[in-house]
Amino acid sequence: MSIDHATVRRIARLARIHVPEDEVDRLGAELSQILGFVEQLGEVDVAGVEPMTSVVDAVLTLREDRVSDGGDAQKVLANAPERAEDFFVVPRVVE
Repeated sequence: MSIDHATVRRIARLARIHVPEDEVDRLGAELSQILGFVEQLGEVDVAGVEPMTSVVDAVLTLREDRVSDGGDAQKVLANAPERAEDFFVVPRVVE
């Protein structure tokens, strides 16, 4: 599939990116290659293949969901740019 100049311009406008005129041909060729690869994927026989979310068969380990105060306020606030007692100080955003 070949991508023409108008399609490249439309894609760039939808993506809200500026594409210089001298880049349109190159970008069109790259997009055409990508679509060609996607068409090749459509030809692969996937009958009998179970859908998967990862190529690695891994199970996440669960831990107890519990509330804590972080353990040590001094360590938690050690890298805070500004603090007041045991709290982070942040700029006011609401008047």
